[in-house]
Amino acid sequence: MPGYDIPAPREAPVKILIAGGFGVGKTTLVESISEIEPLRTEERLTAAGVGVDDLDGIESKTVTTVAMDFGRLTLTDAGVVLYLFGTPGQERFWFMWDDLLNGALGAIVLVDTRRLDRSFPAVDFFESRGLPFVVGANCFHGEQPYTAEEIGAALHLRDPNTPVLMLDARSRQDVRACLLSLLDRLIAGAGAVAAV
Repeated sequence: MPGYDIPAPREAPVKILIAGGFGVGKTTLVESISEIEPLRTEERLTAAGVGVDDLDGIESKTVTTVAMDFGRLTLTDAGVVLYLFGTPGQERFWFMWDDLLNGALGAIVLVDTRRLDRSFPAVDFFESRGLPFVVGANCFHGEQPYTAEEIGAALHLRDPNTPVLMLDARSRQDVRACLLSLLDRLIAGAGAVAAV
């Protein structure tokens, strides 16, 4: 109408958690996809963590997330802004996960198949709270000796339709594809609820 400015549609905010065990690549994932300089709460590993933080298989790790990572990604084609919250992986910081869960619509559970046992707590956490998630199998050094089906079976996923995706957490394209898969899952779940 003449004389009236029609505001442009606003993108819908969507809170997504990036979770997983200690040293699986959560901070790297958030850094690789965020359109803003990500907030990181990393601290150097010190002698105080000896006997507490299990560095088996990740001996070269020198820093760790002690609160959360935060990044943002605008998906203009989908009309959403993703707010990405990376959880801390060490067991002593898991008490924060329930607070980070507040308002989240979904999650990526990032796993390292070389240390798959570190992934069970994150899978159990989201399954017990009913939050939809996808599994991202981080392919360190571009290698993944297991298939998606083998990884899903090893994780004992309650929902056999939970997507298990191969990705390199350093690859913006891989991370974007994983996030889009999660959004597809959230949309399908919302459609199923609306149809009831």
